[in-house]
Amino acid sequence: MIGTISCSAAVTLQNGEDSVSGSAESTFGSQDQAAGTGSVSSQPAQDLPELSQSADKAAESAADAGAAENPEQEEGADYTSRFTGTFWALLPPVIAIALALITKEVYSSLFLGIVAGGFLYAFNSEGMFSFERMFNGIVQEGFVKQLADQWNVGILIFLVVLGVIVVMMNRAGGSRAYGEWAATKIRGRRSAQFATFGLGALIFVDDYFNCLTVGSVMRPITDQHRISRAKLAYLIDATAAPICIIAPISSWAAAVSGTVEGVNGISLFIQTIPYNLYALLTIAMVLFLSFTGFDFGPMRRHEQNAAHGDLYTSGAELFQNAEQEEKAHSKGRVFDLIIPVVVLILFCVAGMVYTGGFFSGASFIKAFAKCDAAYGLALGSIAALIIDMIYFLCRRVLTFKECTSAIPEGFKQMVPAILILTFAWALKSMTGLLDASSFVAGVVESAKALQILLPALLFLVAVGLSFATGTSWGTFGILIPIVTGVFEQQLAAVPNGGAIPSMVIICISACLAGAVCGDHCSPISDTTIMASTGARCDHVNHVSTQLPYALTVAGVSLAGYLLAGLVQNVFIVLGVSLVLLLATLFILRFCLSKKSI
Repeated sequence: MIGTISCSAAVTLQNGEDSVSGSAESTFGSQDQAAGTGSVSSQPAQDLPELSQSADKAAESAADAGAAENPEQEEGADYTSRFTGTFWALLPPVIAIALALITKEVYSSLFLGIVAGGFLYAFNSEGMFSFERMFNGIVQEGFVKQLADQWNVGILIFLVVLGVIVVMMNRAGGSRAYGEWAATKIRGRRSAQFATFGLGALIFVDDYFNCLTVGSVMRPITDQHRISRAKLAYLIDATAAPICIIAPISSWAAAVSGTVEGVNGISLFIQTIPYNLYALLTIAMVLFLSFTGFDFGPMRRHEQNAAHGDLYTSGAELFQNAEQEEKAHSKGRVFDLIIPVVVLILFCVAGMVYTGGFFSGASFIKAFAKCDAAYGLALGSIAALIIDMIYFLCRRVLTFKECTSAIPEGFKQMVPAILILTFAWALKSMTGLLDASSFVAGVVESAKALQILLPALLFLVAVGLSFATGTSWGTFGILIPIVTGVFEQQLAAVPNGGAIPSMVIICISACLAGAVCGDHCSPISDTTIMASTGARCDHVNHVSTQLPYALTVAGVSLAGYLLAGLVQNVFIVLGVSLVLLLATLFILRFCLSKKSI
C-alpha cells in the first residue's frame, strides 16, 4: 500500500481577526500481506516549509478577499461609528426638527432626519463609509425593529381601537348630543377652555389616553365656541404630561420610580412634585390664558382666525373627510358618549393594573408602579371596544354592519398619527445607534463639581435631550441614574426610610421638568403627536403655536432652578417662580395691547 503526505490550510475568520492554521499529516500504509512487502511514498522533508509558506500566503489572500467583500465581518458585532457618543449624534433630530418648522412638512422632514442618522452611522471608526450599513441601519434598526417592539405595537393597537370607538360614538350621535347638552352649560370661550383643562386634569393615568380622550370629547364644544384647533391641541398637551408627571397614580409615576435604585421610587417621586417647576407653571399658565383670553405668538393669529370661523388656519384638508362624515351620522343621546368613555377609562385602568399584578395579589399602588402601560392600554381598549359594541347594538343606534365598518374607518383616521409615530420612533433609533446618551452623560459628569448650578444644568440638558429624541421617558431614564451616581455617597449615608437630601430631590425634579419641557417643544414627541391627533390639528401648527408658550415657562423654570440650587427651599422657589411667570405674562400682554393700539 502506498502512504501519502497531504498538506492543508484552513482559514477561519472570528470577530474580525484572521487566524491561519496549516497542518501536514502523513499517512503510511501497512505492509501488503499478500506480497509480503511494503513501500512508502512520501514528500521530501525539505519541501514541507515551502508548502507551509504557500498555505500562509493562500490564507492571507483569502482573508483579505473576505474582508473586502464583507466589511461587517471585519468589524464584528461590536460595531462603533466614528460619530458614536459625540455631539454629532444629536444632529439627525436637529435636522428633522428644523426642516419640520421651516417647511411645515413633517413626514419628509422626519425621513430626512432618519437618513442623516443612517449616513452618520455608516462611517466606521476609521472613517470608512458603507452604503449597506447605512441601508441596514435605517431599515432594520430604524423601522423594522421599532415596529416589532412590544411597547410600540401596544401603543399602535390602542390608537387604532380608540379611533374605532370615536367613530362609533360619532355615528351613534353621542358626540353631537353631548355638544348640544354642553352648549346649555358651557356658554363661553372661557368656560370651554376651563372645561377642557378640567377633563384633562381628571384623566391623569396616562398621557396618551388623556390626549385622545379629551380631544374626542371636547372638540365639538371648542368648535362651537370658536376656539382654534391649535389652541385645543395646546390645552390637551398642557394637561397631559404636566398632569401625569405630578400624579402619583399614573404610568409616568411608574416609569420614574422604575429608574431609581436604592430608595423608594414612589416616595421619591412624590417628593419631587413641589419642585417640578415646568409642570406646575404650565398648569398655572393654562389657567391664566384661559381666564384672561390672552394669547401671543402664532397662537394669537390662529385664535383671531377662529373668531371669524376658520378653526384651522391651515391644514384643514387633512381632516375634511372625517369632519364631513361625522355630520352625516344619526342622532343619539348624551349617554352614547359618556358611557363608552367611562367604560374605556375603567377598562384601561384595569388593564394597566392587571399587567402590574393587581389581580395576583399586588396592591393597587404597586401594580401601577410595575405596570406595562402600552400592553395594559391595548388590553383595556380592546375590552372596552367589545363592551361598547354590545352597548350600541342593544341601544339600536348602530347596526352590526355599522359597528364593523367603523373598524377600518377608525384605522384610517389614525393613519397620520401612526405614520408620524413610526418616523419618530425610527429617528429615536438613529440617536440610539449613535449613542447620544453617552455624550449627554459626559456633559453632566463634567459639571458635577458645580452643585449649586447642577439643577439648572440638568434642566437644560434634559430639555435638549428630550427635544432631540422626542422622548421624556427615555430622557429621565438616562439622566436619573446619572444623578443618583453623582450623589451616590450622600444616598448611601441615608438610613432605610430616612430623608433624602434636598439637592438630590431638586436635581431629579429638574430632570423630570426638563424632560416634559423638551417633550412639549419637540415635533417628534409621542405626546405632541397624540395631542395633534386628538385635536385634529395640523401637527406643525400645533408645534409652532405651542413653542412660544413652552419656552416662556421654560425660561421661568430655569430661573427657578438657579434659585433652587442656592436656597433649597420649595416655598421660596415655587413662590418666586410663580410671581416671575405672572409678571412675564402681564408684561407681554401690556406690550401686545400697546402695539395693537
